[in-house]
Amino acid sequence: MSEALQSLLDLLDLERIEEGIYRGRSRSAVVPRVFGGQVAAQAMVAAGRTVPEDRHAHSLHAYFLRPGDPGAPIVYNVDRLRDGRSFTTRRVVAVQHGKPIFTLSASFQTYEEGLDHQAPMPPAPDPATLPTGEERLRSYPHLPADTVERFLETRAAVDLRYVDDPPYGDFGAPREPHSQVWFRTNGKLADDPLLHVVLATYVSDMTLLDSVLLAHGRGGWAVGDVVGASLDHAMWFHRPFRADEWLLYDQQSPSASGGRGLGQARIHTQDGRLAVSVVQEGVVRVPREH
Repeated sequence: MSEALQSLLDLLDLERIEEGIYRGRSRSAVVPRVFGGQVAAQAMVAAGRTVPEDRHAHSLHAYFLRPGDPGAPIVYNVDRLRDGRSFTTRRVVAVQHGKPIFTLSASFQTYEEGLDHQAPMPPAPDPATLPTGEERLRSYPHLPADTVERFLETRAAVDLRYVDDPPYGDFGAPREPHSQVWFRTNGKLADDPLLHVVLATYVSDMTLLDSVLLAHGRGGWAVGDVVGASLDHAMWFHRPFRADEWLLYDQQSPSASGGRGLGQARIHTQDGRLAVSVVQEGVVRVPREH
């Protein structure tokens, strides 16, 4: 396991204060606030620790309410909304400085047989043939050195490989609002289904709004031609998967309007199983010229 991955796992390992109350640490992201994927992942850890082990996460729905302060701890309060025969539901509120910054509802289910079909996996090149994240980032001379280093630091726990140039690599002209990324953790994980859900939740917030930027030829936060933040985030976990094995994150944007952009995505395992569906809306604004 890489040192960066161990550091991320330590970050996601919450301190239990008392029944249903947990405390998590924070760290800086590429932008000067807590990375949304970190808050969502920590909230899933908090919810999952109040659920029996035989019930696995099948969905989450979250709202980002306020920017998180990376210099302060986050307290996660878990409400036990329902403990049914098949389903368990939890609501988590993340609090900093006495105010809620994030809310999450998550549902867990015992395993059962049922109808089964899925959308086919889209074509994509083998991840082994693609440049690593570091190779891509260092190939863009227009990116400031400190921006490259911040990206590498915040993503060091994950091997994340774009199929095509990311928005910040090739911008200025609109492209198809479609982006593909292969990802896996930089090291093996324990055989805990919740841990793999948590890591996929963490990574899912890294690139989902890329397709919004592509549609308008914008490079994004890395080059400063838009400002924005996640507003809400939803995930449905269809089939078991491992976050330490290659996953294809196929993302597209059907709409942007009113200063908001919508991203939709599917995550497939390398052998073609549809593992996760993801939807996110975010604020995407063009900075005003002075």
